[in-house]
Amino acid sequence: MLGCAGTRCQPGTHSPRLPTVERISDGVFFSIPATLPRGRHELTREQVLAVQRERLMIAMTELMATRGYEPIGIRDVAARAGVSSAAFYECFADKRECVFAAYDRFIGVLLERLAQAATQRTTWDGWVLAMIRAYLHTLQQDLVVGRAFQVEMDAVGSEARERRRVALHGLADLIRAERERLWPADRDALPQTAYVGVVYAVRQITCDALDRDPHPDLHALAPELASWVGETLRGLPAGDHGEATASRGTPR
Repeated sequence: MLGCAGTRCQPGTHSPRLPTVERISDGVFFSIPATLPRGRHELTREQVLAVQRERLMIAMTELMATRGYEPIGIRDVAARAGVSSAAFYECFADKRECVFAAYDRFIGVLLERLAQAATQRTTWDGWVLAMIRAYLHTLQQDLVVGRAFQVEMDAVGSEARERRRVALHGLADLIRAERERLWPADRDALPQTAYVGVVYAVRQITCDALDRDPHPDLHALAPELASWVGETLRGLPAGDHGEATASRGTPR
């Protein structure tokens, strides 16, 4: 009998069982397209390619969340997407291009949700809590996508890490702008690394929860994270820890 990835198994061994690949949640980061009609239809080539691209990005994301990036082949992605390998190459040059397209979608949706939360002009503590809740809630809505691009994406290489870095630094800039809006006199109270540091810390704590638990309750992290992030970035000017709060006020 043949098994064990197409080779003859040794007596007493068994074919490896691949983990079950979970599905993304429709309508959060990706929308599962309707099945293309068979035979003649009125769809344009661009419409067909758009459907196939979406399917391929979904398939890549689902496989990566379960198996990691390296073991995935183009045939694996095409088969899960229900398209041919030739159709894959009509949409993407290689699997890196496919995964980066999916990652860009992930980042775009996440930043859009955070930008919406950022418009809530409340107290400083309320604003920080709203931002962290928006981040965690979006990931909680689709844990498969969260695992793929929060946990597994770094293995794709330096280009993936640079894209992540740009996104996180952009979020740090957004947080800094809000703090400086509330306390314009303290524009230089905190270095840029303070903002970048809390963004990286929140991301890593969330990654650990996604990596460790198949069914994490990300919402439960929000109050504690918001508490220390708010306090850390509220800050005080160096050497002025006595009367600074009274003189400028401390929006909460």
